Amino acid sequence: MESTIPDPHTELPTPPPTADRAGRIEAHGIDHIPDSERHGRPRDLFAVWAAPNVSYLNLVVGGTLVLIGLDLWQSLAVIVVGNLLWAGVGLLAVSGPAAGAPSEVIMRAMFGVRGNRVNIAVTGWLVSVCYLALNWAAASLAAFGLAERAGLTPGTPLKVLVIASIAAATLAISVYGHATIVRLYGPFTLVLTAVFLLLTGYLLTGGHTDWHYRPAEPLHGGALVAALAGGTALIASAPLSYSTSADFSRYLPRAASPRAVAGWTALGAFVPSVLFTALGTLAATTLDMTDPQAALTAVLPGWLRPLFLLAVVLSAVANNAMTAYSSGLALQAVGLRIRRSRSVALDGALGVALTLYALLVSNFLDTVNNVLELMVALTGPVMAVYAADILLRRNRYHGPDLTDESPASPHWYSHGVNPAGAAALLLGTAAATLCLATPVFTGALARLAGGTDLSLPAGMLTAAATYWLLARRARTA
Repeated sequence: MESTIPDPHTELPTPPPTADRAGRIEAHGIDHIPDSERHGRPRDLFAVWAAPNVSYLNLVVGGTLVLIGLDLWQSLAVIVVGNLLWAGVGLLAVSGPAAGAPSEVIMRAMFGVRGNRVNIAVTGWLVSVCYLALNWAAASLAAFGLAERAGLTPGTPLKVLVIASIAAATLAISVYGHATIVRLYGPFTLVLTAVFLLLTGYLLTGGHTDWHYRPAEPLHGGALVAALAGGTALIASAPLSYSTSADFSRYLPRAASPRAVAGWTALGAFVPSVLFTALGTLAATTLDMTDPQAALTAVLPGWLRPLFLLAVVLSAVANNAMTAYSSGLALQAVGLRIRRSRSVALDGALGVALTLYALLVSNFLDTVNNVLELMVALTGPVMAVYAADILLRRNRYHGPDLTDESPASPHWYSHGVNPAGAAALLLGTAAATLCLATPVFTGALARLAGGTDLSLPAGMLTAAATYWLLARRARTA
C-alpha cells in the first residue's frame, strides 16, 4: 500500500491548520496540502470561476465576432461552441483534491520534473503575465474614464497612480490567497452580475439590439468557414489559458465528488462567459465596438455609466487576482525558491511595468494580443495532455511523490523529462502551428485550407492521441 506520510526531504514544513483562512496570508505554496487541512465544498467553485468571467473582456470578444464578419446567430453559435472548452477546465480541476497539489506540480506527472519547468515557464508563467497586462490595461482605461467624469485630467502622474492602485488591490487578494478568493468571489459575482444585467436590460429594451442583424456583405463559402473557425479559436483561448484549475480545488477534501468538482468549475465559468460574450455581440449589432467602452458609455444613461466603469475595474481585479495567484505558483514550480506571496508580488511588478509601458509609451498590447493568439498552439495541446493523463491514471495522483524533485522521484522519468509528454506536446504544437491562421502568422496547412484556422482541433487531438498511445505503452512495457 502507498504511504501517505509526507517525506520531510521532499516536502516543505506543514503550515498550521489556520494556513488557509480568509483574511490571513496563505502559507502554502506548491507544497502538498495534507488531508487534515482540507476543507470546503465543490459548489464553492461556482463563484470562484463566475466572478472573473463576468468580464468586460468578454464584451470585447463578443463585439469582435461581429467585426470579423459573422451575423448575430452565427456569432452566438460560435460563443456557445467555443465556451464548451470550459468542460476541459472542469476536468483538470478534479486532479486538485486527488493530489492536494496545484496544477503546476501535478503536470510533473505528464512532462517530468525538468520538462515541466519549461512547460510552466511558457504556458503558465508567460501567459499569466500577458493576461495581467491586458486586464489591467482595460481596467485602467475605465478608471481614467471615471476620473474624467469626476473633473480630473488623467495626466501621466494620475495614470500611474490609478494603474498602481488597481494592481495593489489585485495583488492583495492574490497574496492573501485561496481562502480570501473563495470568500470574496461570491459577493463579487453578485455585484458584477447585477451591473451587467442592468446593462443587458438597457441594451435589449433601449433599441440597441438588432435581432435580424446581418453584415452588409455576408460571408459565404471558405470565407465563412474561416471566420467561424477563427471566432471559435478566439473564444476558446480563454478556457485554454486556465490549465491551472487544480490550483483552486486542491484544498477540497480528497473524498470530494469528482463530478461535482468538474461540474461546478465548468458551470461557473461557462454560464457568465456565454451570457456576457453574447451581450457584446448583441451590442455590436447597432454600436461600433471597435472601442467598446466609448460605444457603451455613449448610449448608457448618466446614472449607469459610472456603475459600468466601476464594474469593468472590479471584473479586471477579480480576473487578475486568480491569474496572479497562479502565476506566483508557476514561478515556484519553475524553481524559484521564494514564498508564494513574494512570487506573486514579483509577477505583479512585471505586469504593472508592462501595463504602464503599454498605456503610456507603446501599443505593446497589440503585441501581447498577437502572442496570445499564437499561444493557442501551445495551450491547447497542454490541456489535451493533462486531460488524457487524468483519464489514463483514473485521477490517481500521490501528492508527496509529486513534490519530490530529486532524481529518485517517480516522475523523474528520463533525465527529468517524460518522453511521452514531451513528444505529445511537440507533435501537438507542430500540428497546431501548421493550422494556425492569425494576422501575424499563417501555417502551411491553413493556407491550403483557404485561411481556415484549424489549430484548435489539430493541436489538441494530435497531443491527446500521441500521449495516450505512448503513455499506455510505457505503463504496459
